[in-house]
This record gives sequence, C-alpha cells and structure tokens, in this order.
Amino acid sequence: MSQMTERRVDVRGGQLPVLVQAGSPTALVFLHYWGGSRRTFAPVIAGLTAGATVVSYDQRGWSTARELPGPYGLAELADDVLAVVGELGLGRYVLAGHSMGGKVAQLVAARRPRGLAGLALIAPAPPKPAVNAEAAEALSHAYDSEATVSDALEHVLTHRPLPADLREQVIADSLAAGDEARLAWPRHGITADITAAAAAIDVPVQVLAGQHDQVEPPAVLEANLLPVIPGARLTVIEGTGHLSPLEAPGPLAGQLDQFVTGLSGRP
Repeated sequence: MSQMTERRVDVRGGQLPVLVQAGSPTALVFLHYWGGSRRTFAPVIAGLTAGATVVSYDQRGWSTARELPGPYGLAELADDVLAVVGELGLGRYVLAGHSMGGKVAQLVAARRPRGLAGLALIAPAPPKPAVNAEAAEALSHAYDSEATVSDALEHVLTHRPLPADLREQVIADSLAAGDEARLAWPRHGITADITAAAAAIDVPVQVLAGQHDQVEPPAVLEANLLPVIPGARLTVIEGTGHLSPLEAPGPLAGQLDQFVTGLSGRP
C-alpha cells in the first residue's frame, strides 16, 4: 500500500486537511465519531488488504479542522463530505461512517450523489433517535474534562481497556474541539430525526455493530435503523464495544474489505 499523503480541500470557511492513500478506483472515505479524529481509523486502515483508495479527515470543528467555522450540524458535515469527494475527483466511493459519522453518511447517501457505491455504517447513530433530550443533555458533558472522558471510556465506550497509547489518543481527541463543535452533536445531531431522508437511500448498506456496544447496541439498530434504510444488513462484531475501530480493527478491516470487494460487480 502507498503512504498517506495530505491534501488541502476547499470547504466553507477555509481548507480541510485530508489524508489520501492511493489505491483502486473505489475509495473508502472514513467519517469519525463524536470525539474521534482521523487517527481513530489508523489501525483499521493498516489492516485493509483489498487495495481500495483510502480517504480520512477530521470533521469540521475537531482536531486539525478545529479552526473551521460553524455551524457544525449534520447538514454542514454532509456538505463537507461532498466537497472532499468532489475536489479529490472520486468517481466511485464507499462511505465508512462511525457513530456520528454514520449519521452524517446517511444524510449524504439520502442526497443520492453521483459515484456513491455503498455505505458501511460502523456502530452508527440510527436515523430514528434512540435517546431523548434529557439523555442527550447528560451526554453533552461527557467531554468536559480529561476525567469525564476517562469515565466514559471505562464505563460506556469500550468493552475492555484500550492500550495506554490509544487511551491517551482518545482523551486528546475528545478534548480537541471548541465548545460549539463539541456541543453540536449532543444538543442537536443525536436527537435529529432523519428517517424521511434515510428512506431515500438507494445503495447497499452494511451495518457493523459491536456485540457489547452500550451506545448503539445491536438491538437498537435492529429497531431504529434496519426498518428505515431499504436493504440494510446487520453484522455483529464480537468482543467489542462502541469503539470497534480501536478495539477490533482487524475484524472491522476484514468486514470493510469484504463489503467493498462485494460491490465490485455493481455499477
């Protein structure tokens, strides 16, 4: 595989640093979770074997994209996806969205953009919200400090402890946003009902759920996502919680390779 190189893509309000690894004509575009970064997918990308082009970036308001202006809502994040796809000239691509990134991917797919071949939704937030406003407000404090992030890691986000280096990475990434970007998801995005939009998705959809996920359990996705998105398929990855890209990167990479390869015969 070739090395990741950085491109700067023009988006609303500035430029977005985007990592690209050249490969086959079909690209995998990774969209990270609330509190994550492009670093979240590094272990998964390292395990891919099918040779797809890889695209990864920090979403607006986070890490290297922290200085991009708001608003930071789902529609704006979806606009950024299409700006990246367009400027990189991706003729055929699959969106691999994790949690919040999965909900962003659903909105992009609902627009039926040219070149989109499929969706890989990794522990995605479902189109039909599974949390109420009170729970969402409590969630808004999960990344208030290193202590609150550590608590979320230990009790909610993971099934088993991460190695020390990955734990420190998650803490740093979770704190790497301004208040407006950090609060956009719990205050607005997670409770947004996008079922009408998601029903318009017309590409193959592979949902990859963590067996022990406390944030988006498989049963929640079965109830609030599968009936909404036509033809969506659910696969449960064993032995992982919500952060499967860090907890089970090998099995996740294998599922993504299989999904992308399976799309090769489709137009």
